[in-house]
Amino acid sequence: MNAFCKRALDIAIASAGLIVISPLLVIIAVAIRVTMGGPIFFRQVRPGYKARPFTVVKFRTMMGDGSQVETSTDGVRLTRLGKLLRRFSLDELPQLWNVLTGEMSLVGPRPLLTEYLQYYTPEQARRHDVKPGITGWTQVNGRNDVSWDRKFALDVWYVDHWSFWLDFRILVLTVWKVLTRQGVSQRGHVTTEKFGAPGR
Repeated sequence: MNAFCKRALDIAIASAGLIVISPLLVIIAVAIRVTMGGPIFFRQVRPGYKARPFTVVKFRTMMGDGSQVETSTDGVRLTRLGKLLRRFSLDELPQLWNVLTGEMSLVGPRPLLTEYLQYYTPEQARRHDVKPGITGWTQVNGRNDVSWDRKFALDVWYVDHWSFWLDFRILVLTVWKVLTRQGVSQRGHVTTEKFGAPGR
C-alpha cells in the first residue's frame, strides 16, 4: 500500500508541478540560451534503481557542452546564472520529468556518478535498493556539507526506514532547506568533493 501511495504521490506532484511551473521553466530555459548558448539541458547517465542506468536531466549551469564533470574546474565553469540556479535548486526542476517516467521518485537517495559504483561497500550499495530521488534524507540532514560516509549512512537509513509519512516529512523539510539555502556546497568546494578522491 505504501509503495502504491509513493508512486501515486510522485505522479500527482510531478504532473501538477510541471504544469504549474511551466512559465518558470520557460524563463530559465531562455535565460540559459541567452547567457550560455546551447544546450539548455544537462543530460548524464546515472545509476538508478538496482544500479540500472538512466539519463538524468537538469538545467545546464556551466559553460561547455555539459558533458564534463570534473569538479576541479567547476568553480571556473560555473556561471553567475548557474550559481543562482543551484542556490535555489532550480537546476533540479527538469528531474520532475524523470519522476513522471518512473526513473526517479520525488524522495530517495540522490543519483550519483556511475564511476562511483566501483568504490561502494556492499552496505553503501544498498542505497540502490530504492529509486533515486530529487531530494532525500541526506538532503535534509546536511546535503553536500557532510562527509561521504555520513551521506551513505543516511541513504541506507532511508532505505531501511522508508514510509509514505517519512517521504512527506522530507518533502516539507526540503522546502525549508531550499529557502534557507542550507548545505548547498561543501566547505572549500563549489558543490562537493568527488567520491573516491585521494584520501578516501
